[in-house]
Parts: sequence; structure tokens; C-alpha cells
Amino acid sequence: MLSQKTQYALKAVIALARATPDEVRMTSEIAEAQNIPKKFLEQILLDLKHHGIVVSRRGKTGGYMLRKSPDLITFGEILRIIEGPLAPLSCLSRTAYRRCDGCTDETSCEIRRVFARVAEANRAILDTTTIADCLAPQGQLQTTLASIPG
Repeated sequence: MLSQKTQYALKAVIALARATPDEVRMTSEIAEAQNIPKKFLEQILLDLKHHGIVVSRRGKTGGYMLRKSPDLITFGEILRIIEGPLAPLSCLSRTAYRRCDGCTDETSCEIRRVFARVAEANRAILDTTTIADCLAPQGQLQTTLASIPG
């Protein structure tokens, strides 16, 4: 299940994607519109800033805006920033690989074989679905997702 923090991060990025390209959105404005606690949102936006998703401007007219175009930000990227690796088993992680405790042979592990399929299906969707995709009318997103092999 997605953590509340990840849901808030996605909501914030989507809210910023709805703004015009040069429009700066205040944290308080995003927090109120998306029903996110302001202090929690500030921490999330800092994480996203450190990873190059958003930029901030200081001052009276300061706030946040996307650093990258919404069609270049994937759901998988946001999930990895907030949650960490997406793989259901450490031996399947691309970013934090670790051999499972008690494993003697990954190539013959039945559990790994099944969850490798799960991980690939998740990656196929999360790493190809962008923030721009979710802003498209609902039928278009369904068409995009239906075209993903799996």
C-alpha cells in the first residue's frame, strides 16, 4: 500500500503540473487545495527539491514549481524518492539489491521467480506512466495503460 506521504507527494506534484509552466505555487495554497498538512508538505517538497523534481523561489511571491516537464516525471520516480525501492524482494531491487536471508540459489528460487513477474509488471506501469498521463482525460490514461505489455 502507498504511504500517506507518497499519496501527498503525488498530489502535490500533480497540483504543480496543473499550474502554468512559470507559475509558482505557495506551499500553503497546495496544502489547502489538496488537504495536506502544511508542515508535512514542506518536508515532502524539500525531498522532491533535493531530487530535482521541483524548484523553489524565496520571498513574498515565493513557492514551488516543477523543475521538469510533467511528461518527464514518472510515478515510479516519485515512489522511489518517497518510498525507496519498488521491488517486493530485496533480491529483485535494481537500486538496493541485497541477497535474501537464507537464500542458497536465486536462479532456482520459486518465490523470487513469481515476484520477479510482479516487479516487472509494476515497473512497466509505474516507470512509463507520467504525471502528464494522469492529467489526460480518463479514457486516454486507460488506453495508455492498456498498451503496456503484461
